[in-house]
Amino acid sequence: MTTVALQTVAGKANGSLTLDAEMFGVQPNVPLMHQVVTAQLAARRSGTQSTKTRAEVRGGGKKPFKQKGTGNARQGSTRAPHFSGGGVALGPKPRKYDQKTPKKMIKAALRSALSDRAAEGKVVVVEQWGFEAPKTKDAKAALSALGIDGKALIVVNIDDTNTIRSFLNLPEVQLIESNELNAYDVLCNDYVVFSQATVPGTAVAGNEAVTHPRVAKPAVTKSSAEKPAKPAKAVAKKAAAKKAAAKPAAAKKAPAKKAVAKKAPAKKAPAKKAAGGSKS
Repeated sequence: MTTVALQTVAGKANGSLTLDAEMFGVQPNVPLMHQVVTAQLAARRSGTQSTKTRAEVRGGGKKPFKQKGTGNARQGSTRAPHFSGGGVALGPKPRKYDQKTPKKMIKAALRSALSDRAAEGKVVVVEQWGFEAPKTKDAKAALSALGIDGKALIVVNIDDTNTIRSFLNLPEVQLIESNELNAYDVLCNDYVVFSQATVPGTAVAGNEAVTHPRVAKPAVTKSSAEKPAKPAKAVAKKAAAKKAAAKPAAAKKAPAKKAVAKKAPAKKAPAKKAAGGSKS
């Protein structure tokens, strides 16, 4: 576990703080940080670049010279890509450069970046800034007392107006809100400076470090869970449907049998008289 000194603005130690091992004690994953930072920088691109094709360039509707007899190659327009003032072939068009990065990867990259700075001893925790008025001179003196001599990322609360305005004019300082902390800004600075209220996952009681316990969700059992009461109208409707289904099927009318028409007996054809019959 990583332990850092809890300092005052004057640079004096006032206890120690044990940083959350899940945020400051993991093995840095360099390929993951590279992927997340690349995606973040790609999302910043406006993507508004554009060129005109030969169909979009003004002019060029007239055939420059006749098809045959000049000795030149045949041409249909002076706005073809090989002409000066013509369109651009396969040029860039407006597009989006956003990359879909899972939230778990973004959080893991932040943990890797913070762990890397903590392993180098570049994580500084201040008890509180306590500026009575916005003064750049006081902010510069505080950084000097804390031993910060390079680029510093200072994590602040949005309500701490005096601190924000005190550090705002210092070119080597970058301010960021605690809920906007990301891997790219951590890696772009040499030091990461937290106040006691902005350290992720830890707090201090007296001179001892206290880690916020992870609150587990209470288990819900079948006996403890209360089912929502069904409305009386729905219950009555369900009972009526059940009662109707219980009636015997005999109540239904039997399908009528189709009457079968009896065929009439075929009439016998009269017997033909023999050709050689006796004459009277």
